[in-house]
Amino acid sequence: MPASPAPRRAAAGGALSIGQVLARLSPEFPALTASKLRFLEVQGIVTPMRTASGYRKFTPENVERLRLALTLQRDHYLPLARIRAYMEDVDAGRAPASPTSVPPSITPTARRYRRAELLAAAGAAPQLLNDAVSTGMIPGADTYDEQALAVLRALVALDRHGIEPRHMRGMRQAAEREVALIETALAPLLRRTDSTSRGRAGELAPELAARLGEVRTVFVRHAIDRLVQ
Repeated sequence: MPASPAPRRAAAGGALSIGQVLARLSPEFPALTASKLRFLEVQGIVTPMRTASGYRKFTPENVERLRLALTLQRDHYLPLARIRAYMEDVDAGRAPASPTSVPPSITPTARRYRRAELLAAAGAAPQLLNDAVSTGMIPGADTYDEQALAVLRALVALDRHGIEPRHMRGMRQAAEREVALIETALAPLLRRTDSTSRGRAGELAPELAARLGEVRTVFVRHAIDRLVQ
């Protein structure tokens, strides 16, 4: 995500505090909280001004952007990334299609692969797929999705260097531990039943996974640096 513009200093007149924004929007969005507003700011949906003391001040335009984003989330279940992209197009003077209207022609049904098709597409030997399934790298099934194809292609490349699916059991276990860590972090949201909390958990989970992936990549790079020195 591109860096958000630096917060502007608040000008006098018309600007609202975060409490006033809540008072204005809460009748339409009863589950809205100050934490949610700050989260939308972090996600680049809105950039409020700041007073000299650092307090947020929202313009009427900010409030309308928040109303639009919250409506698209509530009524159309759109992810914030898509809402933000739409708003960025509008800000840039482009005329994007409504984010709620997606032509059927650009949303094809996800492809499924039969076993022989998967092997051919990945250039894999049957035994490699058998090993991938037996070690849990790829779920056993009658047909396979694009994710299974991506994993099998990676396994083909690794197999050329003598790295087999059985060598990667630890990676799968590590991934499961990362998911457990994310689940623990999101437990306060996951325990709630309202759609706003569940939606926020769905948005935060990939972000937390990406941050954990960045840390893991740094560890691997450092280890490789030591290896080749």
